[in-house]
Amino acid sequence: MKHLFKEIKHDLPASLVVFFVAVPLCLGIALASGAPLFAGIIAGIVGGIVVGVASGSPLGVSGPAAGLVVIVLTSIATLNGSWEAFLMAVVLAGIIQLILGYAKAGFIAYFFPSSVIKGMLTGIGLLIILKQIPHALGWDNDAFGEVAFYQPDGQNTFSEIFRAFDFLTPGAVLIAAMSLAVLILWDTVLIKKHKIFGMINGPLVVVVLGITMNYIFQNGILNFSLAADQVVRIPVPENLAGFFSQFTFPDFSAISNFEVWKIAIVLTIVASLETLLCVEATDKMDPDKRITPTNRELKAQGLGNVISGLIGGLPVTQVIVRSSANINFGGKTKMSAIFHGFFLLISALTIASVLNRIPLASLAAILLVVGYKLAKPSLFKQMYKLGWEQFVPFTVTVVAILATDLLKGISTGLIFGLFYTLRHSYRNSYHMKDIKTHKEGHEIHHLVLAEEVSFFNKASVVKALSDIPSNSEVIIDCSNSKSIAYDVVELIKEYEVNAKSKNITVEKINFIEPLYS
Repeated sequence: MKHLFKEIKHDLPASLVVFFVAVPLCLGIALASGAPLFAGIIAGIVGGIVVGVASGSPLGVSGPAAGLVVIVLTSIATLNGSWEAFLMAVVLAGIIQLILGYAKAGFIAYFFPSSVIKGMLTGIGLLIILKQIPHALGWDNDAFGEVAFYQPDGQNTFSEIFRAFDFLTPGAVLIAAMSLAVLILWDTVLIKKHKIFGMINGPLVVVVLGITMNYIFQNGILNFSLAADQVVRIPVPENLAGFFSQFTFPDFSAISNFEVWKIAIVLTIVASLETLLCVEATDKMDPDKRITPTNRELKAQGLGNVISGLIGGLPVTQVIVRSSANINFGGKTKMSAIFHGFFLLISALTIASVLNRIPLASLAAILLVVGYKLAKPSLFKQMYKLGWEQFVPFTVTVVAILATDLLKGISTGLIFGLFYTLRHSYRNSYHMKDIKTHKEGHEIHHLVLAEEVSFFNKASVVKALSDIPSNSEVIIDCSNSKSIAYDVVELIKEYEVNAKSKNITVEKINFIEPLYS
């Protein structure tokens, strides 16, 4: 047990940052999903404590995900507004995830190219920056945590920024500017000056500063003010009974509803993919380069969704915003994720009214720093130097995430990544040794096939063989090949027959005959 707390001096401060970031995100995602506000807090608590304990991810943080907002919103509408029926779908999704974990389906995570994962991180970083600018300016028309390109108020990510200038709140701008100044100064100067600044958390100072500034505004010391929707708005229970009354149980009779099963399957697929993508991304950001067991992660997420659904919470996934905040502010072990879950639980029970004094502009400043650390300009330069095969899928993923959403962006990046993989495979299916001239005057072409020759190599092999002139000899050398696709084997056999009409002699070396021919 002692080893769990060996990094507490790092994990505790990081968990506080994740906690402050998580509170408005949980509430914002719940609001955007059309769910009860407290459902987001429940999902954050379960994601932190339950998934944190069960997961093998050292730095990943789980909770309600912005990528599921549209699914949750449309699903509740499909179920005629029945929140309890939707909770049944969440429970079923968790059970299916548990089954997938035991079926070892986590291997899917290893099929995402590095260029696409880096593009995902950069795209999310830029998305965080763009989405937080309006909140930093005091325009909070869209829920904190909204990530879709097209937003509920009819605007999009970019037009919302321009619109924000028409509704600029000087008090919010002042708080955001001061908060950014503190964070930058803390990170670049103060932390290097004295070890005391390394012990005190910069974002915690920003939160205290924001609460203080809000207090100054409310008491007329400065002629500024913040509206009710420009601060955190967590439900405040009057007593312990009021707190527990916010938990909701699923409608178990809805298990016979076919729509509930359809929603459960969609939730399973999307939540699992988001989790596995986040796992890959988080492992890449981990300074110690630890590897998360993906099958265990699916089981942990499944357990989290079962419990979240049973007590009235939103579906949970591992989420990159909170995970990257955890890493960027010093988290070392999964205890930081667990601590943040306990902080959510304790604060919802005891200090909700204090949290409701935190300006969203303060939290926007923290997220702006997180976004910048994910999308540093130097990364674009680094990816460009790696060549087009890495740079194009990376850039496409970034642009597609900004223009659509996370899963569509990743899918688009994967398509371009697959194109370069096939192109690479096409170009490396064989090599032609030096063409020799036989003493009788005809050319000898020596075609050496690659170690793995798949269906995708068929076109390049066809081209190589069709380029061999009449009255020649061709040696098809399979000595290096361990596997040749049936389509290519069939092609070579057909070529051997047709070559006679062009007076081409075909010799095969170590030709692999398929067992099913």
